[in-house]
Amino acid sequence: MRLGPRHISRDEILAAVNSYQLVESYPEDKYLPSYLILAGASFHVLFATDIEEDNVRVVTAYRPDPREWHPGLTMRRSK
Repeated sequence: MRLGPRHISRDEILAAVNSYQLVESYPEDKYLPSYLILAGASFHVLFATDIEEDNVRVVTAYRPDPREWHPGLTMRRSK
């Protein structure tokens, strides 16, 4: 629902499957282990892995704010 206003299509997310870079890992996340990836070179996708059900769930996708991320979008800036 929120991807439309963020100008990120489902097709862009699916296309990133072969060209992503792991940014952060949250193995102890509240509901399921989750991972933040850099998709392509311009947006982040947070997804959760449901091993028991053998699927991956997209939690959110967004274009990172360059004021909060170092160039390359793979490391957060210090506050």
